[in-house]
Amino acid sequence: MSDLMHELAADDDAETPPARASRRRSERSRGRRWGLRILAVFLGLVFLVVALLGGFALFLNHKVDSNVKREALLPSQAGAASPSTPEELSAQALIAQSKGTNVLLVGSDARPGDTFSRSDVMVLVHIPEDKSKVYLIHFPRDLWVSIPGHGEAKLNASYAFGGAPLLVQSMQNLIGVRIDHVVKTDFNGFEAMTDAVGGVTVYAEEASGATGNGGIDIKQGWNTLNGKQALSFVRERYQLSEGDISRGKRQMAFVKALLMKAISPEVITNPVKIAQFTDAATKNLIVDETMTTDYMRSEAFALRNVRGGDVVFITAPFTGFGWSSDGQSIDVVDQPGMQALGDAIRQDRLGDYKRTSVIP
Repeated sequence: MSDLMHELAADDDAETPPARASRRRSERSRGRRWGLRILAVFLGLVFLVVALLGGFALFLNHKVDSNVKREALLPSQAGAASPSTPEELSAQALIAQSKGTNVLLVGSDARPGDTFSRSDVMVLVHIPEDKSKVYLIHFPRDLWVSIPGHGEAKLNASYAFGGAPLLVQSMQNLIGVRIDHVVKTDFNGFEAMTDAVGGVTVYAEEASGATGNGGIDIKQGWNTLNGKQALSFVRERYQLSEGDISRGKRQMAFVKALLMKAISPEVITNPVKIAQFTDAATKNLIVDETMTTDYMRSEAFALRNVRGGDVVFITAPFTGFGWSSDGQSIDVVDQPGMQALGDAIRQDRLGDYKRTSVIP
């Protein structure tokens, strides 16, 4: 090695200064050309990836735009029902805009040909201003409330009387907080979304058997379900300890499981699953007229750091079960508790609300 180094040094010393300078310029030129080629290849790959992602994003946008339907689901869009009692007038006057965003998720049990049906799922999704958490507030369908223009009835009857706009009015009067958006789907959408992500693993607080209205065996603890099984899971109520209240907890557990699976690496790194989930999630989706595709995309991106522990479940407060004057089985509203819930939503302080829990 020493002899070789001496020979190279000797050859270098033998070169005249002009020849040495010319050789070094040539070497630097070749080095720059190779560097430019490598850079060009790298940039080409980057541009290819960007182009593919851009094309995929355009495809997803087109899929959302073509699938999602927009309707007049808010009272301001459909015309609000006039208050029929002094209490309704007073409640409507107290409705206030809250910090953060409030989205009402309605799961309809409508059958083909139905104009209005009773809503089976009513969940108020509160997203804080800092986008750090997602609060899912389940409103039991049997809550006995005042419905504008119809007197007192079960909360889900407001949907049968006047669709989503009247349901929004009734809920706004109940909590004193304005609802910003409405999203409506049906149970077929739940089933299709579950299959699109390859099934979900969901936690059940209590077991149920196949003889109930769900029709499948569910064990206490974790259950891995396909779309059809998930649909049965969220429908069961007859074998659960608190009927519709317990079913609401199951529905929230399912929504959380589906959300976590949809944003898991297994799904978000798989373009096929992303496309299938987007199609399934939007095919049966109806949103209010102000919820644009750009808005939905920006909100989804803003929640990209939300994890399982950040999804918080709340049941709207009630004091127990009772009977209406006309013999209906009802959930009795906890009026002070409902006011406290409304205050917490309005002030964006649901983290301090006492009736919160993080479901597995």
